[in-house]
Amino acid sequence: MGASTGERPLRVVQWTTGYVGQQAVKEIVRRPDLELVGVFAHDPGKVGKDAAELCGLDQPTGVLATNDEAALLALAPDCVVYNRLHIDPDEVARILAAGVNVVTTSEFLTGFGIGPEATATIAAGAEAGGATILGTGVNPGFAELFAAVGAGISRNIRTLTLSESADVTLFANDPNFTGVGWNRPGGDPGHAADVEQATIVFGDALEELAGLMGLTLDERRCTVTFAHATEDLEIPGMTIPVGHVAGMDVNWDGLVDGVVRIGVHQRWAIGDKIDPPLPVEFGYVVEVEGDPNLRIKLDLWPDEDIASMDVDDFRSIGMRITATPAVNAVPAVVAAAPGIATYADLPTVTSLMT
Repeated sequence: MGASTGERPLRVVQWTTGYVGQQAVKEIVRRPDLELVGVFAHDPGKVGKDAAELCGLDQPTGVLATNDEAALLALAPDCVVYNRLHIDPDEVARILAAGVNVVTTSEFLTGFGIGPEATATIAAGAEAGGATILGTGVNPGFAELFAAVGAGISRNIRTLTLSESADVTLFANDPNFTGVGWNRPGGDPGHAADVEQATIVFGDALEELAGLMGLTLDERRCTVTFAHATEDLEIPGMTIPVGHVAGMDVNWDGLVDGVVRIGVHQRWAIGDKIDPPLPVEFGYVVEVEGDPNLRIKLDLWPDEDIASMDVDDFRSIGMRITATPAVNAVPAVVAAAPGIATYADLPTVTSLMT
């Protein structure tokens, strides 16, 4: 909770300048309703550098990166855009306790994925500072909102399933995938359990989607199945020998009275030289069993000439669609009631056309 929108640009501090943070800074600077006033950099080598240099902007911003948390909070920003890979509950609680709102892409939505103790720490910070935190990104985050809105033309809904379906050949070596165990040998004991733990944020996504749909879940279930390379695969940053894991279905399902009502499913494949085959749709698919039944697909494709793009260009698309929902949500989060918020607590959040 903080300054109302429309009176002046909202003062924003960017927390970290990794791949997602760089895209967030670009969008913050682009928007006339936001003002970049500070940048936190964990890497000492980035301290003292202009945000433009760190984030690939053409014009200097005059905002220099610092690792001084207290100095940034002393700026009295309206909001922090927090883009660490993994959330630090104590750090976030300090920001909130200082009365600063937070929008984060750091694998946090409702707190299910980080456990009750860490969630209580964050909630206590929000209460102490009268501030609000929203977790979002593309998936989890925006995709769950997309699924809920898409389902809004059906009634008597029995099941709602959101599926991410992608060839991740170019991204399998990304830090986001560290825990899923690409390249582990087929039949490796405990692999499915490790994937469940590594993707627990999609259990959080179930909670988000259930809240949007007015459901209270009494059980959450994760089912993992694997596909294996049928030949040696050479991909950026990794070699996957024949017989090792090169694809997986990770299905998080929410149950009510023993019946599956909602699902957040991931299909990730590294090419098509895998068994069993895992055909992908290169986007997000919403399926509704109701009156009427629905199937809605969100396709993604570059704004650039594909022939001129390299691996980093393709990777940056994923970073942009992760950062943009977070930046878009800043005005609504600043205006929201204090506490842990989800999209169910906010008015419609969209991009700003300028």
